[in-house]
Amino acid sequence: MAAESHTKTGGEIATSRTQSEANRKLKYISLAVLVVQNASLILSIRYVRTLPGDRFFTTSAVVMAEILKVLTCLLIILLQKRFNLKETAGFLLDSVVLQYKDTLKLAVPSLIYTLQNNLQYVAISNLPAATFQVTYQLKILTTALFSVLMLRKSLSRVQWVSLLLLFAGVAIVQVQQEGNKEASVANASNQNYTVGLVAVVVSCLSSGFAGVYFEKILKGSSASVWMRNVQLGIFGTALGLLGMWWNDGAAIAKRGFLFGYTNMVWCVIFNQAFGGLLVAVVVKYADNILKGFATSFSIIVSTVTSIYLFGFHVDLLFTAGAGLVIGAVYMYSLPKAPGGSLGHGLSSSSSASPSPPKTEGGGEMEAFLPKCAGKEKGS
Repeated sequence: MAAESHTKTGGEIATSRTQSEANRKLKYISLAVLVVQNASLILSIRYVRTLPGDRFFTTSAVVMAEILKVLTCLLIILLQKRFNLKETAGFLLDSVVLQYKDTLKLAVPSLIYTLQNNLQYVAISNLPAATFQVTYQLKILTTALFSVLMLRKSLSRVQWVSLLLLFAGVAIVQVQQEGNKEASVANASNQNYTVGLVAVVVSCLSSGFAGVYFEKILKGSSASVWMRNVQLGIFGTALGLLGMWWNDGAAIAKRGFLFGYTNMVWCVIFNQAFGGLLVAVVVKYADNILKGFATSFSIIVSTVTSIYLFGFHVDLLFTAGAGLVIGAVYMYSLPKAPGGSLGHGLSSSSSASPSPPKTEGGGEMEAFLPKCAGKEKGS
């Protein structure tokens, strides 16, 4: 009996070690995915918007990304329902139409996310990728402030200090850019640094508000993250089409919806559409420290890549400012002392897709797998 018990204990230890090793590998994979998604979207948008030749309509790219996102989420819901079309249709009818009050709650964040996605194109088209990446971290500051004001969350002293450092770092980078005027922006007649800066600041404000508002309305909700993204995507597509008609309607009617689309443009759209959903899945295996580290590392990746790809000039002032931002992001992501109440994540996307709040990436990532009918949420 003792030998059997000893063998069983040894087997449990071996299983525990194997699981721990698998979790460690998943964390490293998660880190790589977060870094690549954070850096690649910004760099690829900057690249396609600075290429010579016909330029695609950014408003059409935003709409296309929303359509792809909705179709992907619908496919995942269909997978959850074991490809039962009748059950899926009934579920969608109940969640979107019959519970219309719940659906209408997402009109506000969807409007803001659509605005944010368009502003990101404007900002990246007018700012160096590294400068945008650093400045866009102001969304951490706006999210924190809106969390305090709207959700009555508390921040630790370390987090308040990190927000001050974040603001100081971004300010230093802006002073450096104003004094130096990076060559690719200053020499390009179709790029305006001020327009880009205003766009990224408004985008940070909208990102912070939308993320906190989204978290607030999701509290107590039983709907899955995929259903929420379908609801967001429906509004996003409609509002995106309205914005496209208002801004580029005549030009698109003349040249076509897909005018200027190249393979690289499609890569950007797929990254924007699927990047946020991929991050939502990955977040299950990434704690706040890992996400903070990924954001910091992506700033370094964007800066180094910009040097070689766009001829970006890095001086001592930019290095100091970026260093403060990187340190602040890491400090903010450190766990609070016991009793703290701030629990939202630091996901960056994208957006991505906009950065989804932690509520969106919580315990529902098993949604890729079909569930038993008795356990399924929202059915």
